[in-house]
Amino acid sequence: MSKRRKVDSREIGLEIGLILTRQFLKTDHLHYGLWPDSMKIDLFNLPRAQENYSDFLISHIPDGAETVLDVGCGVGRFARTLTDRGYAVDCVSPSPRFASHARELLDGKSRVYECRFEMIQTDRRYDIILFSESFQYVHLGKALQNSHGLLSSGGHLLICDFFKTDAEGESALGGGHRLSRFHKIISGHPFRQVEDIDITDQTAPNLALVDDLLKNVGLPTWDLALYFFNHRYPLFSKLLQWRYRKKIETIHRKYFRGARNAETFAAFKTYRLLLYKKIE
Repeated sequence: MSKRRKVDSREIGLEIGLILTRQFLKTDHLHYGLWPDSMKIDLFNLPRAQENYSDFLISHIPDGAETVLDVGCGVGRFARTLTDRGYAVDCVSPSPRFASHARELLDGKSRVYECRFEMIQTDRRYDIILFSESFQYVHLGKALQNSHGLLSSGGHLLICDFFKTDAEGESALGGGHRLSRFHKIISGHPFRQVEDIDITDQTAPNLALVDDLLKNVGLPTWDLALYFFNHRYPLFSKLLQWRYRKKIETIHRKYFRGARNAETFAAFKTYRLLLYKKIE
């Protein structure tokens, strides 16, 4: 009997986000938006900001590159953008649901490896290995070793993601490798840095949108649900709130106390585009 796959809460969260953005914003991008100073920070401007991000990524693909491996491809939206521009793109997704979305969107134009990047097996080689907000989920050493092996001669590793800074204190925002540790580990692998661009200021506004949604949608919905259960099932509600009091406190601390905002993001995270060339 095969072992049942454990459902990842992050995957469910992204799936919910996909449903909402498709329905209300008519977009299926799952990455951050890139916000120039001239753009108003508003939820309905998010699709445009996400297109800015995609254009920014594409502008840093080196000349002459033809083949791309998109690691953590989401539903395949950016991969489809690349194929429409003439690139030959394959994808990696450990999620069966997202892999299925990607296959449908890419319509047979790309191979989708349904596995973690550390487990990929292929004889294909790529001019670009791309991590767009997916590098935070991989094992540093194994991912860099795999990237070098999967790159063609003179190929490039392109990372666009946020990292932890060395700021003191505790952040309510999780995720990301520590940047100083990343630099230390990649220095032991055969790569030469080509670009390092800090776009923290242009991506931090995404957290302002998150903070606004949590305050004006998330918290009222949470309070209304508690109100309903407290009045409809008072004993059961009290029991649940006592049994899961630590988890409830954690939810309030992380999501409803205003700590997930642009200022906190800029203090504890650094969002960077990093381009490295393979050294033979």
